[in-house]
Amino acid sequence: MRVHHLNCGSFCPHGARLVEGHGGLLEEAHIVCHCLAIEGDDGIVLVDTGFGSDDARNPKQLGQPFRALMAPRPTQAETALSRLGELGFTGGDVKHVVTTHLDLDHTGGLPDFPAAEVHVLASELAAALHPTLRERARYLAAHWRHGPRWVEHRAEQGGERWFGFESVRILPGFETEVLLVPLAGHSRGHTGIAVRSGEGWLLHCGDAYFNHGQVETPPSCPPALRLYQPLLAADNAARKSNAERLRELAAAHGDEVTLFCSHDPRELEREQSRAAAAPA
Repeated sequence: MRVHHLNCGSFCPHGARLVEGHGGLLEEAHIVCHCLAIEGDDGIVLVDTGFGSDDARNPKQLGQPFRALMAPRPTQAETALSRLGELGFTGGDVKHVVTTHLDLDHTGGLPDFPAAEVHVLASELAAALHPTLRERARYLAAHWRHGPRWVEHRAEQGGERWFGFESVRILPGFETEVLLVPLAGHSRGHTGIAVRSGEGWLLHCGDAYFNHGQVETPPSCPPALRLYQPLLAADNAARKSNAERLRELAAAHGDEVTLFCSHDPRELEREQSRAAAAPA
């Protein structure tokens, strides 16, 4: 089993010091879409897809407010499809896509893998297919116009526990353990994705936090992200609670669990370096 850490989309808003905590006020920040490609005997499991080929061809479909605020720069070279091609795989090799949530910067690649099963918490799928007025801006129906093979999962209260968190075990026939770890708050059905690797667990936290400093002790966060996260949250109290639980997890079990989020370039570089140094 091998896990590849991929950047499947970039944002370049101005204000690097406010967004990343360093650089100039007028300098462009660099925000990534950190996705995973998990190799297995039966094919590839993708965790999130970032921006896709349709987004690269038609960035305007992402919407003017989102483009003005976040300055996304979708390119074909950064799509999951192209990244997998660099590794010697094709779109047909992707058997499963596991989503942290269905925001438009996490689902753009779904049309590139029409045969894959798409795993999602049922509460998140309900939000995306039937959004409230406030939720409409975050979901892009064009990303599932092709009719994905949705596989809904439900977090049963009192179910399996994972380091004190609820969890849902999925992909029973896959050689690697993959769990959904519900982390509601950023969106209604937001979830982390836990993957057992050769040296412990990886936990893709999606948008449960935005900057590595938020899971350090003491926690910290650049000012723009500190203001931005509550604005996006479906349930800000739950978001804050889960971010604190993740910080406690990192402090207590950092030797067993490696945490990273979707958009921090420092975490992506760290994990890519670790993966490159690991035995094949």
